[in-house]
Amino acid sequence: MPSLRRSRPFGDLEATLMELLWAAGRPLLVREVVEGVHPQRAPAYTTVMTVLDNLHRKGWLRRHRDGRAWRYEPVLSRQAYTARLMHEALAVSDDRAGVLARFVEEIDPQDAAALAAALHDTPEGRGPGTAS
Repeated sequence: MPSLRRSRPFGDLEATLMELLWAAGRPLLVREVVEGVHPQRAPAYTTVMTVLDNLHRKGWLRRHRDGRAWRYEPVLSRQAYTARLMHEALAVSDDRAGVLARFVEEIDPQDAAALAAALHDTPEGRGPGTAS
């Protein structure tokens, strides 16, 4: 089985900045990111700039110039990132079917219904002759 390149979990500040960027829904300047971090956290501008640059180098963010500054945005949506984490967690198991069965047993009914609907909406989930 080919090995998956495992993502290292985000550090605390990395996670905070990623959440802020996902919530923004648009590329942000470093200054806007600093302003968006909760006052009790208050990291220095240079700290935020360094962490954003590190996330860019790791491939989690893309950036483009805006005058003399950079605008940053996530490469993946929050949903795609979470799906990647779930896939990576599943990939380390020798009993994927068992893990999936256990997962389904433990999720709440609303999540189970959403999962069933998502499986039904995939091409593999539609039966023969089912219209899309």
